[in-house]
Amino acid sequence: MALLFACVAAAAVGFVLAQGGGSSHSAALGPTGHRAGTTTVVSTTTTPTTTTTVPPTTTTTTGPGSLPQTSALPTTTSPVFAANMAALWSGVSSGVAQNAVPGFFPEPAYLQLKDISGAASDYTERLIAEYEEDVASAHQLLGPDAASAQLVGVDVDAAYAHWVAPGACYNGVGYFEVPNSRVLYMVDGQERSFGIASMISWRGEWYIVHLGAVLRPGDGGTVDDPQSGPVLPSYSSTC
Repeated sequence: MALLFACVAAAAVGFVLAQGGGSSHSAALGPTGHRAGTTTVVSTTTTPTTTTTVPPTTTTTTGPGSLPQTSALPTTTSPVFAANMAALWSGVSSGVAQNAVPGFFPEPAYLQLKDISGAASDYTERLIAEYEEDVASAHQLLGPDAASAQLVGVDVDAAYAHWVAPGACYNGVGYFEVPNSRVLYMVDGQERSFGIASMISWRGEWYIVHLGAVLRPGDGGTVDDPQSGPVLPSYSSTC
């Protein structure tokens, strides 16, 4: 069962990808040695200059997780990617793990993706619970000055991204996956980093699915390869 649960990590990130074949593992796609640039997530606040009256809501907005998957190539330059990484950093820097949940893979998408019974409880009781534990551990990593730490960017290596075909790892839907991206930040005047164990795609956007580890080393939260400085993403074989 641990192998089954670990397999949820699979999906992908990268700028230049090609859809793989029908195997459960596929070689990394994209030009050899090509490096995706570091994306700096910047938050802006717009002050309204006019007052408008909002009409009563008459329609329901459908979240992307409720829509069908596509084979669209995600990027790290989209507003959604920036918002997801900003949500992650908000949770890590504040220590309020729930703040990071918007950057996680959407539950409706997970229910479409996983071809298993009990997918809803697996999502809430395992995946989200582990994610929040890892966010709390990353907050502890930042130390007493966590509130003043600044996000520099998220480094995603397109060379490690691959397509996971439907049928692999009890998945009913295909997706892209990328392992071991790096979160770069400044704290106490020093640049440091830690990893995002796995991100997967939904409808052309990247979402975190495992933060600290794909295979848990034990109970409680964990931080993926914390380093006192920037470190290049590394490859690891995932589903």
